[in-house]
Amino acid sequence: MILTVTRACNLRCAYCPTAKDGWPSLSQDDVRAAVRLFADRYATVARPGDVKLFGGEPLLVADVVRAAIDAAMARPEIRRVYLSTNGLGLNRDWLAWLGSQPKVILTVSMDGHPKDHRGLRRALPGVDDAYDHVCALLPDLARAPRVVVSQTIAPSTARRAGANFGHLLGLGFRRFNFLPGYFLPWRTDQLDALRAGFSDIADQIRAEWAAGRRLYVRNLFTWAPTPFFNTGLVVDADRSIHPSNVGLSGQIDALLGKTQVGTLDQPPTKKALRDGAVAVRDRLEDALDPVLLRSTMAADAALTELVTALYPAWLASKHARQAAASS
Repeated sequence: MILTVTRACNLRCAYCPTAKDGWPSLSQDDVRAAVRLFADRYATVARPGDVKLFGGEPLLVADVVRAAIDAAMARPEIRRVYLSTNGLGLNRDWLAWLGSQPKVILTVSMDGHPKDHRGLRRALPGVDDAYDHVCALLPDLARAPRVVVSQTIAPSTARRAGANFGHLLGLGFRRFNFLPGYFLPWRTDQLDALRAGFSDIADQIRAEWAAGRRLYVRNLFTWAPTPFFNTGLVVDADRSIHPSNVGLSGQIDALLGKTQVGTLDQPPTKKALRDGAVAVRDRLEDALDPVLLRSTMAADAALTELVTALYPAWLASKHARQAAASS
């Protein structure tokens, strides 16, 4: 289940497609009802599901996030809770509390070197510098379990993707997710730079594994039928329910009326969700500018090439760790 707890955000990132203005946010009662619905109707103890908390910036409604996590922690039908954030709402107390919740995986979005991070993440007036804020918490982030950095790679920074990854690695992060800019126009030279950057990143990761150092890459274990967006029971910020969160994009929010399959008060059947998910890909192709679609698929293909190139080294590293543990 994907909970878009709010569309509001305190940043205006150059690559972010999310429509932010004029939307409500979910309440604490809304997310409790959503977790209850998901656990009662769609997940089971034998086959538990995951809950993903998205925005906007979820920690702008911190009380709602906490209510969702508390509700999920109480249900054995829910295996993990993913919280994605730009980091500005984090502090030591939050990190300590999140670390005490064994189901929670925290994902912090970063771009790399401060120049690129600041250049792409324009803050609203009165908002702290996101890079400085996260770096001030590095000792606490290093101690916190299950922290993943999602490195976003925009077309304008693709040629520095390898250097930006090396910078994030140097900050002490050991768990990563890679996210090229989707639903943006990529030029041929920028796509070439993205592939070269991913090749550099792959070399750095393989070197870490060859040296016996642990490094987790989430992309090795995830798959989605539509690049960037997620399929599942999607509860949007207005309490409507969809089979995918493609409607997050302001460029294609006209799809919201076509993808809605229910509300929190009138939830869909499992069949309605499945059928709606199947239809999303075709609707996306019909609604999206062909240039953006081709660019998105090309960027996603470059990410797939990275993942494919890493599998042999990851398996070798896994087998080496198993052999060391048994000896």
